[in-house]
Amino acid sequence: MACAQGDREALQRLYQREARFLLGVALRIVRQHHRAEDVLHDAFLNIWQRAGSFDPTRGEGRGWIYSVVRNAALNMVRSSAREATVDDDAREAIDDDAALAAYVSAGDPFELRADLGRLHTCLASLEPARRDCILYAYVEGCSHAEIAERTRTPLGTVKAWIQRGMKALRECMT
Repeated sequence: MACAQGDREALQRLYQREARFLLGVALRIVRQHHRAEDVLHDAFLNIWQRAGSFDPTRGEGRGWIYSVVRNAALNMVRSSAREATVDDDAREAIDDDAALAAYVSAGDPFELRADLGRLHTCLASLEPARRDCILYAYVEGCSHAEIAERTRTPLGTVKAWIQRGMKALRECMT
């Protein structure tokens, strides 16, 4: 990554290419446009400062920057005294979501349609309550506590449904 070598123009190109998508990721989590812009700013500073720590053997650069933005957004939610519990399994799922978002923005349209069709089929195979929890978390950016409140389900049950549902989706998609 050219950013790791101090190439400011590379960072600028990266920002121009990805900022609107990354702003959407942050906005789904923090739910306020000005806060999402702050997250994006902080995330790009972090990307610039930590570009040398990126390990291409662990995944693609695009997935890494999406996870940096997601983590910055989640940190902002946590620091503003709003409850957003993210355990290791949820963090892994969030990273999977970021990788999927990066793939979607760069993928072949035919393959994307096929994958989305398969995802739709896999989601349809889930129990409705589990599917709803996953959609609340990954489409609407709700925290586990918010999902529990929306569905009037115990927090531990929501976490288990999301964890098991994501596992079932991963198995179905492979």
